Amino acid sequence: MSDDPFLETRHVELAERVRLFGDKWLRSSAQDESDPNGRTRRLVASLAEASLLRFAVPPPHGAMDLRSLIVVREGLAYFSSLADAAFVIQGLGSYPIALAGTEVQRNTWLPPVAGGHVLAAFAVTEPEAGSDLAGVRTRARRDGALWRLEGLKTLISNAGIAGVYCVLARTADGSDHKGLSMFLVDAEAPGLSVRPLEPMAPHPLGEVRFAGTPALLLGEEGAGFSLAASTLEQFRPSVGAAACGMAARAFDEALRHAQGRRQFGRSLSDFQATKMALAEMHVELESARLLVRKAAWLRDTGRPSIAKEGAVAKLAATEMAQRVVDRAVQIHGGQGVLRGATVERLYREVRSLRIYEGTSEIQKLVIAREILKEKK
Repeated sequence: MSDDPFLETRHVELAERVRLFGDKWLRSSAQDESDPNGRTRRLVASLAEASLLRFAVPPPHGAMDLRSLIVVREGLAYFSSLADAAFVIQGLGSYPIALAGTEVQRNTWLPPVAGGHVLAAFAVTEPEAGSDLAGVRTRARRDGALWRLEGLKTLISNAGIAGVYCVLARTADGSDHKGLSMFLVDAEAPGLSVRPLEPMAPHPLGEVRFAGTPALLLGEEGAGFSLAASTLEQFRPSVGAAACGMAARAFDEALRHAQGRRQFGRSLSDFQATKMALAEMHVELESARLLVRKAAWLRDTGRPSIAKEGAVAKLAATEMAQRVVDRAVQIHGGQGVLRGATVERLYREVRSLRIYEGTSEIQKLVIAREILKEKK
């Protein structure tokens, strides 16, 4: 039986499998920042070969429960944020198909996604529609049995390397959520083009333009916002898990450096200020990890909505990770800001976690909304 109240023995065993995978395949390559597209393809193939990728896709085509998802994300993010992204985007980009796809759509796309043969993407964000999905301007019009998409998506992970895109588009006039629908787009469809973007930490990212691109409706017309929201609610706590993984690595690097570095004739770890910093980092990490695991446990044990708990987990863990990584850099001193230092890489990689899948500010609004609903 697991010592963790929120994890079962199988989750603890899965965490150990991820650690062994990371030690073997990721530890020596994490500092390589060349060719993120090619590396993502190779990582997806390696994760599939290790039977880990299936935990990003729900049964029966995969093996995901939310606790498995967070365990894998935390373990991968400890070694490599790119490996974590390669894993989770397979889930984020295919979960709408699992939720609302027809039997043919599910059978066509989910097995190759879970097996690492096809990369997936979740195309929601636009230049004028980030936190406010009601601002989506990409249009879809009927064309017989198909729909045609016109518009631009930006900041899309796996853009250019994905084989399938789940795309949020407007099917009715207006500026509210009711006119939004979700679509399934084959990457080989005509009228689809990609422009790469280069973020501060290497990651396959780009703009995706649709010009009369044929697409299939996913689920019901007008249900796109609900489908996108359900997908984000499922995956949001796992962002907190990735944050915990990065923070744990930063803590271990800071501890190692503090014990090995000598200043003024004694170990850096002997100084009271260093001890207090390490203690604070440890407490923050442990607290956030519990919030993440609680949210996942609630989902897996039948809670129909974890909107509040997921937002709490993401907010607490990502803000924590930013502080812990920053302290790790401070403990390293000048060595912490040099290219090639693990904490310098983490400093760049951790920043995006407070933005994607809902900014910290949006999480606060979600939490407040849910609290107010409970008190009515």
